[in-house]
Formats: sequence, C-alpha cells, structure tokens
Amino acid sequence: MGMISMALSKGRILAEAMALLERIGARPKEDPEDSRRLIIGTERRGLRLIVVRAADVPTYVGHGGAELGIAGGDVLAEHGGADLYQPVDLGIARCRMMVATRRGFAYRDAVQQGQRLRIATKYVQITRAHFAGKGVHADLIKLYGSMELAPLLGLADAIVDLVSSGQTLRANKLVAVEQIMPVSARLVVNQAALKTRRSELQPLIEAFAKAAQK
Repeated sequence: MGMISMALSKGRILAEAMALLERIGARPKEDPEDSRRLIIGTERRGLRLIVVRAADVPTYVGHGGAELGIAGGDVLAEHGGADLYQPVDLGIARCRMMVATRRGFAYRDAVQQGQRLRIATKYVQITRAHFAGKGVHADLIKLYGSMELAPLLGLADAIVDLVSSGQTLRANKLVAVEQIMPVSARLVVNQAALKTRRSELQPLIEAFAKAAQK
C-alpha cells in the first residue's frame, strides 16, 4: 500500500472539512491554515493532504497529482470536473450560484425582450452556458473579485457570483434575481486511480460518505 494524497483548498472548504476528516480518523498532524507546508500528514495511515488553490483541485486530481480531492460544485462546473468520479456530495460549504443586479434593474423584462446584457463574473463557463440556454446574448466581463462594484459603476448590468447569506449583496444595494445552481463541496476521485487502487480508495470513499451523513 502506498500513500493516498487528497487535494483541498484553504478557507471555507478546509474549515468545514475538518469535522469530516476527524470523523474518519484523519485529523491533520499540523493545522493547514497555519502551516507553511503544502503536504501535510494525517492520523489516518496512508492518507496525506495536499494544500492547493481551490481552482486547481480538479487539475491535481484529474492529472493524478492526487488520488482524491474536495472541491466545490462551482469549481467543478467551471474548471472541468467532467473527467472526475464524484461519488459523494459532502454537504459542506453550501451556497448558491446567483445572478444579481442593482436594485430597480428590470432583469426579467430585459431577458424576455432579448436585450443584450453585460455580465461580470469570474465564472465565465457557467455564465456563458446559463445565458446561452436561455437564448440571451450576454457580453461577459471577467473579474477576479469585488464583483459587486460592476453594476454600481455601470460596468455591467448584472453579476454572476456565489451567494451565501446575501449580506454582501444587500450592503452594496444589489439583489439576487435568479438562481443558476445550488453549490456544495464534493469528494472527487481520479478515475485511473480508482481502477488500479480500488482496495485503498473504496474504504476512504465509504468513510467520507458515512461521515457526511452524520
């Protein structure tokens, strides 16, 4: 038996995954948020954590840099989770991918009338597919943060972003007008590793599935 690597990112996913890791006996030997190490051992024999950027989790798992990973549904939809086995919805890091506009913008009228909309987002693939499915012409403006500024400064008619409590939208006088998809974090598995190392991976998959149900 070799070492199994699990890729995950710092922040909300890691914070909420800690309880799941503890339930399967895989408490990290160092706090990943504080440690400068990018490879961290766990108390579960044969399992180590690889700390990467959220958007890179599907790439590491897809290309075999890690056998397992934990990634948000938004990242999987935007950055190519199609080639990954996604056996367990872990039910953590829940939020919604939403379209939001400034207050008073007649979004539904604009959609029904077939107006060309300017949409600011970092989720270009998800946004393009969503509006294409509605038959709406959308000019996409890629931003990496502070999305809420775009409608306020006239840069865009709407934004597409993750919404959790909605407080940031309200603070910036924006309103959510349409849900694109619910989002939560999923366990993802490298397809080739599942075939060649099933005896090692299957118990981990089952342990995470059981931990997520508690």
